[in-house]
Amino acid sequence: MAQQARAIRTRRLLLDAAAAVFGERGYERATIGEILNRAGVTKGALYFHFASKEDLALGVLGAQLLDEPLTPQETKLQELVDQGFLLAHRLQTDSLVRASVALALDSGATGVDRAAPFKAWVDQVAEALTVAKARGEILPHVNVLDTAELFSGAFAGIQTMSQVLCDRKDLTHRVVVLLQHVLPSISTPAVLTGLDMSQERARFLAAEYEEVRQRREEGGPANAEE
Repeated sequence: MAQQARAIRTRRLLLDAAAAVFGERGYERATIGEILNRAGVTKGALYFHFASKEDLALGVLGAQLLDEPLTPQETKLQELVDQGFLLAHRLQTDSLVRASVALALDSGATGVDRAAPFKAWVDQVAEALTVAKARGEILPHVNVLDTAELFSGAFAGIQTMSQVLCDRKDLTHRVVVLLQHVLPSISTPAVLTGLDMSQERARFLAAEYEEVRQRREEGGPANAEE
């Protein structure tokens, strides 16, 4: 467990360093040497985790995806709500996730597939909606892919606006508003009435997520009962 925890910390050090250097220098001008100096690790440690600078950039971009599994809920739409709240929390508190979004929007990063995180989010939302539709949670006329792209694009837009206006301090509120406008147009009435789209729910999920992540970083089980 201790060795695994060290490996997790080293990988995170490298990603944080890469994110910082990419942010300061731009992806194209950043060098492996600068990243190594920032992280304070050896070249061997870097290449144990990442094969190249592009691989590091993909690791930074991948930080947008949830690094801890969602707690299963009675409905798939509640899991989608929870996913949005947790991403908002991570954008507010995690420098790596913020750097990941900045890199995805860096038009100078021509050697990196910046579309990958957007596609990943659309795929993740579409998967949740597909399951929800099969369970009868969403209305029959709803096009899953169109809705997934709309939701992902709208989230990208509100987080950008929130960043510019107030450094994402109001992002949770903006996510609540987004959910309150989108979900009534796709959800069946019976499921809609049971969804918790409140800021209280967002705060609960944030605290739960931080507790699980802390245990992971310390090398312990994510579930206290394990």
